[in-house]
Amino acid sequence: MIGTFGAVLAVCVAALAVGQAAVTLGGRRGWSWLSPAVGLALICAVCWGTVRLPGDGLASALIVAVLTVASAVFLAGRLEGGRTALREGLPVAAAALLAASLPFVVEGHFGILGTSFNPDMSQHLLAADRLAHGASSPLLHQGYPLGPHAVVVALNKGLGIGLVHGFGGLTVAVAVLASLTALAAFRELPAIPRTASALLVGLAYVVASYFAQGAFKETMQALFLLGFVLALREASGPWRNLPLRFVPAALVAVGSVYTYSFPGLIWLGGTAVLWLLACAPGGRGWVSRPHLGGREAHPRTGPAAQALGPSPIRAAGLGLLTFVVLTAPEIGRMVDFQSFETFDPNGPGLGNLFGQISPFEVLGIWPSGDFRLAPGDGAVPALVYYLGIAFGVALFAYGVFRCWRRRETALLSGLAAAALAYVAARVGGTPYTAAKAIEIAAPLVALSILLPLVPEAVRRFSEPSVDKGAWRAVPLGATVVFAAAAGLCALLTLANAPVGPTSYSPALAGLRPLLADDSTLVLASHELLAEQHGAPFLAWELRGGRVCIAAEGELDRPPRGVRFVLIEGGGARPPFPRVSLARRADPYELWQATGPVRGKSPCPLIAVRQARQGPSP
Repeated sequence: MIGTFGAVLAVCVAALAVGQAAVTLGGRRGWSWLSPAVGLALICAVCWGTVRLPGDGLASALIVAVLTVASAVFLAGRLEGGRTALREGLPVAAAALLAASLPFVVEGHFGILGTSFNPDMSQHLLAADRLAHGASSPLLHQGYPLGPHAVVVALNKGLGIGLVHGFGGLTVAVAVLASLTALAAFRELPAIPRTASALLVGLAYVVASYFAQGAFKETMQALFLLGFVLALREASGPWRNLPLRFVPAALVAVGSVYTYSFPGLIWLGGTAVLWLLACAPGGRGWVSRPHLGGREAHPRTGPAAQALGPSPIRAAGLGLLTFVVLTAPEIGRMVDFQSFETFDPNGPGLGNLFGQISPFEVLGIWPSGDFRLAPGDGAVPALVYYLGIAFGVALFAYGVFRCWRRRETALLSGLAAAALAYVAARVGGTPYTAAKAIEIAAPLVALSILLPLVPEAVRRFSEPSVDKGAWRAVPLGATVVFAAAAGLCALLTLANAPVGPTSYSPALAGLRPLLADDSTLVLASHELLAEQHGAPFLAWELRGGRVCIAAEGELDRPPRGVRFVLIEGGGARPPFPRVSLARRADPYELWQATGPVRGKSPCPLIAVRQARQGPSP
């Protein structure tokens, strides 16, 4: 618990301080809720740029610590609205932290998130372990983006936080930072609707589902897309006169590159292009203005290009220059990454899914603890799913219409880019990539529903004289029903999240080549198998051969055809005849049969490509 929450606190404090300092340097004196996204992006870039310096991550920890302290000193006396931001953000951060901690509370321990849902964390842990020891790894050679892994290594070297708890803390911190970032769109609302709206955006159902399987890279990319859209929104609103108004968006895009490599730019680049087209002369890019009255934003006189503010070419050039300079060191790795095995269209495309994921899950009302299930496959009747879909579609259509009337150009551009990315993945990709496109779009869909709906509900509730009759209750009722349904669905998937082993060692991966041609029996503790979902994790670590897994003391002799017996070290000999110690790989001991192995092994084959060839980008 201390390691996980220590990592959460360290990541959140550093992201908020460094992000706000960057925003303030750009000319914004008041507190900005873009700082969580900007700060996390910068931390990923800094950690990756320094993790391979002498010290194997210690330099990263020290540099981030210095940046955090320097940012705090810089902001002292310069920052305006800090107390107001604290009142706004503290309830959101506390509620997001409680929701993100639900898997650990239900399981009763801290460990690897999503072990029985998704085996990818095995390779992420191995890559981080190799970085922490100055060694190479397959992911490093293949150009895989390792910015988040470098953050975990910095936590390990600087604070002594284990890799398992470092990844868990980073994943929880992303949930908190995403909810805080959403406040940028809801600051004008009263406390309760503001807090609820931010949580529903930051922890939308599909985002919560990916959190439940430990998919930190996807939740980070969803946060960066949300932050990028809100940064463009600010650039055409309160920041439109600042020369560096596009730099926050550029910094968020930098984080996307170091987290998701070039595929991340599909969403962010597409959003930028569509937004610029909408704001070009003859476009419809009016200036959006936050309001509670529900009236449409008034267009500015003159061409729509005025939404870009004065000197738009210079401002856009400064933003683009910032992006190019900070991502230039990663260009070679991005080129290498284009041949990564997961992009093979002829390879397995389901991953850990059962089939195509319904795009309607993006609406947030999906009453299942497992997002992979189709309507009616769980305990809830299919009719409930369809009613939720119909309700969500109606609210989404209404929200898009109102956003169009209010000229929410950045949000609509982000939605359009996300829709195009999903169509491309559905037509030319795999179900696995299509599901990720749904998850990355989920916060924007929730934002498009809540951004026009909640202020209108607040207005009609607080000003009874505005409308009379039954219509007055419609926006309020729709808001309450959607918030309750979407919130419960997100909590359901969080409560259903499996939490795996509490520690990690690369020893199993190191033994894999030796065991690949034979059958292996793994004897593990009852606690690991029954309480920590250890069987899927062990099987995936030893993929490539036939593997049987049993609890210690459960078998009197190994199954027929088994050559190796693997146990945790401790000096105890396996209770089987004719075995001798073959190798010690702390904390494991590998025992080998001394006589001939007879019979066909009943152990299942854990194929290398059983799910897919590696973690997706």
